Amino acid sequence: MRETEQCLEFQCPIQFVVDLIGNKWTILVLRELFGGDRRTHELLEALPGISTKILTQRLRELEHHGLADRRVYAEVPPHVEYSLTAKGRQIQPVLVSLYQVGTQWLEQDACICPLEQIQPMDRSYAGHP
Repeated sequence: MRETEQCLEFQCPIQFVVDLIGNKWTILVLRELFGGDRRTHELLEALPGISTKILTQRLRELEHHGLADRRVYAEVPPHVEYSLTAKGRQIQPVLVSLYQVGTQWLEQDACICPLEQIQPMDRSYAGHP
């Protein structure tokens, strides 16, 4: 492991993850994909306020970094679904922690979250055997 000063020359692991998922909407797209395979229109419905253009950008970024998978089905009209990869599922403990802190900070009942469907934490998503 490098010293903190040396990390200035290299990318800090925390900075790397934050840069990857810290864009507006990215973490919410990930949250929705934890609920299972999703089509573009399903993600648009689940994320009020996101534009089709931004959603497409975020999905492409997640796909580029190996966090999401895009499957195109040979149908008319075209049928495209997005899902998390094993790498994408590794972010589950972070999302669960954000959910728990958010619930405490809201000091009220939070909305239903797709992550609740996989509680308690599925250790296979966290990179554990």
